[in-house]
Amino acid sequence: MVFEQLPFEFSHQPAMAPEDFLVVPGNAEALTWINQWPAWPSPALVVHGPPGCGKSHLCAVWRRRSRAVLLHPEDLRVKALPMLLGQATAVALDHADRVADMGDGERALLHLFNLLKQDQGHLLLLADSAPAHWGLALPDLRSRLVAAPAVMVSSPDDQLLAAMLIKLFADRQLQPGTDVIRYLLPRIDRSFAGVRRVVEALDRAALAERRRISVPLARDVLTRLGLSGPPDAAAAADPPV
Repeated sequence: MVFEQLPFEFSHQPAMAPEDFLVVPGNAEALTWINQWPAWPSPALVVHGPPGCGKSHLCAVWRRRSRAVLLHPEDLRVKALPMLLGQATAVALDHADRVADMGDGERALLHLFNLLKQDQGHLLLLADSAPAHWGLALPDLRSRLVAAPAVMVSSPDDQLLAAMLIKLFADRQLQPGTDVIRYLLPRIDRSFAGVRRVVEALDRAALAERRRISVPLARDVLTRLGLSGPPDAAAAADPPV
């Protein structure tokens, strides 16, 4: 009896150190702001952009520098803030644009903002959109956040997508050829979530089928994912590996 090779889920840790951050025009301004800390003109900085654009990596860089506490909107309760903060004077709030949906979240965020300002601390807010679009009801909170510096991490271009492909493959100890990267670029979803999806699928397929990551494998995987792109006669003629 022939058993199909099963892909085991080996854990892998994305490289999130400052030296691993890929600087391109779409994120350079945000990185400059992170590197300027603590010389921010306001207690708060908002970094916003589409899911998977690198906000979490920027946050990791800043937290390493500032020793910031990481919070989420569901953590925000006025009475819980002292325990959550401890001695910290720097806080990163992920998915900050969801605060308006968290019951007492707006009041707790306003209290957090005032606490950090009082202690000359800093608040990094990560979101998909700028504060003006968060649907905030508290005027005091809205005015503080709209007045805070906000920097956008833009949607990825080919340069950044290629860099992300290379980095995510490297995080998995994989080094596909440049022909694979060139083949993938015009065919994958133009988002960081799409890049991750394709890299994960290629890694699993290569392990399950005992094939190297090549253009023929990439073509097969994209077909299974329902992705299409410009025809490539040369790639289509590649023999199976």
